[in-house]
Amino acid sequence: MSQRQPVIRASEIGHYVFCARAWWLGRVKGIPSANATAMRQGTARHRAHGRAVEGYHRLRRLAWLLVLLGVALFAAWLLTLGR
Repeated sequence: MSQRQPVIRASEIGHYVFCARAWWLGRVKGIPSANATAMRQGTARHRAHGRAVEGYHRLRRLAWLLVLLGVALFAAWLLTLGR
């Protein structure tokens, strides 16, 4: 029976490309990163940025909806002038 191969995630590939030695120390030797605090802060900042981008997209959809509503109301007003 064959052993299961370990899963290598895309983030690990990026970590390896950035510094193969650091990847090896963490993955093979199990030595934790010395800058864990900075990494947690970076993760928190990425999450906050993601939320800001989602908010931007919501506002953009709302803006288009309001523009379409305005055009529809203007067209309805024009139709009532012709009567």
